[in-house]
Amino acid sequence: MKKSLLYCLLCGILLTACSKKAWVFTSFREPANEGLRLLYSNDGYHWTDLDTVFLKPALDQQIIRDPSIAKGPDGTFHLVFTTAWKGNKGFGYASSKDLVHWSEQKLINVMATEPTTVNIWAPEIFYDDESKEFIIIWASTIPNRFEKGVEAEDNNHRMYYTTTRDFINFSPSRLFLDPGFSVIDAVILKRAPRDHVLILKDNTRPERNIRVAFGETAIGPYHDVSPAFTDHLTEGPSVIRLKDKWLIYFDDYQKKIYDAVETTDFKTFRSITKSISLPPGHKHGTIFQLEKKFLKKLTRQRRHKFIINKIREAR
Repeated sequence: MKKSLLYCLLCGILLTACSKKAWVFTSFREPANEGLRLLYSNDGYHWTDLDTVFLKPALDQQIIRDPSIAKGPDGTFHLVFTTAWKGNKGFGYASSKDLVHWSEQKLINVMATEPTTVNIWAPEIFYDDESKEFIIIWASTIPNRFEKGVEAEDNNHRMYYTTTRDFINFSPSRLFLDPGFSVIDAVILKRAPRDHVLILKDNTRPERNIRVAFGETAIGPYHDVSPAFTDHLTEGPSVIRLKDKWLIYFDDYQKKIYDAVETTDFKTFRSITKSISLPPGHKHGTIFQLEKKFLKKLTRQRRHKFIINKIREAR
């Protein structure tokens, strides 16, 4: 028995060591005025901070919150992020080939035709390999647009979306999800062709927890919203697939920890709090894969950029 256990442990270590890809977790730290940070992991459970700011905020209220990155078919990394708490009509966007050198930041005013929009929170980017386009979803409040619930009208969120192939032309913004309650922090994932899962936060005051819903296409419609699988005062889900398991990371801001569960069917969820480790201060973003050789190059470039910036500051 002990030999079998040791054999399995060694095999797991070897598989991790031999894997050609690592995981990268986009991140920020409160009060979000520093900019984009990145964590990395070789096994999906234990995370290390690359310990630098890769992109400083330059839009709206000079913040980068909820950074979400998706890699396009041409290898370009596309970043979207929250730029303000209230009073804006768009989300931030920038692109990069190496995660070190970034394009000029732009404000994508996706709610310009809705003058009473209160906010745009937590844009999440997803590349749909079926439609060959990027889908960006976000939470916004438009007062008196939906049936009044338990929330104040300036906090009654619904999810909206736009699509693009080139980040120059965007489809008109449309309603993405109205589950009958205030909803934010939604994340699209694909299990199989015509089989998608949406992870979302019920943002009503009595709940403020995380649930799932199901749909055939990436843009929905999503249905069968589940009961909550997290405690009260949790948000910001981020998802990683490890073979037949899905790990859902989330910010447990009541306990002031980063937490996670694992599932194989999105019906039953098991806490893996004791199996994960993340740097203190990490706040939620998205997780994507990166070749380890690219990660090594990224680390070298990051160090080089850090040295150059220090030299410039000393002049």
